[in-house]
Amino acid sequence: MTHADDAAAERWIAAHHRGAARVDVLAFFDRRPAVGPGDLLGRWRGAELPTGHPFDGLLAAHGWYGKEVLDPDTVHPLLFRGRRRAPRPVRPGPAPLPLLRRFPVLARGRPARVAFAAARPLLTARGPGARLRRIEHRGVVTAAIVYDALPVIDVFRRVTPDVLLGLMDMRGVPEPFFFLLTRERAPYRS
Repeated sequence: MTHADDAAAERWIAAHHRGAARVDVLAFFDRRPAVGPGDLLGRWRGAELPTGHPFDGLLAAHGWYGKEVLDPDTVHPLLFRGRRRAPRPVRPGPAPLPLLRRFPVLARGRPARVAFAAARPLLTARGPGARLRRIEHRGVVTAAIVYDALPVIDVFRRVTPDVLLGLMDMRGVPEPFFFLLTRERAPYRS
């Protein structure tokens, strides 16, 4: 990719970061190049890319911070801000997926946010919650985070070397959920 391609991709993201039609984001995703597993190493700051998906706003409402990839077999797919605001890995396995799929609006509500904040210390991950693999998705072989305990695969395409567009593919949810990851240059210190 050239610097001009990166600049055009950054402009597209800047123009659409507050929301875009799912079809437009999917078309942009399909135009972007694949990434290799090594491209995902490090800690990443996450942001949702709203498309009208039922999960839009859910991660942000609960203090989602991003993801961390230490090596292909040591991935923390869900980092959330802790009580001291430092990001901490949370075990994705206890997520109530049937409830989230049926009633995502309830999961964004105050009672759910308070309950998650209270339970978060008990959900701190003691080990990795996912692996990094190459998979073929939409005809392109690219890096993906494969969750250990959930039917979820996060597939990535390159926006720039330090910005990735992610597509969450979850069994039972027909439309993709989109998010952005921005590489942290100086890791967050608690």
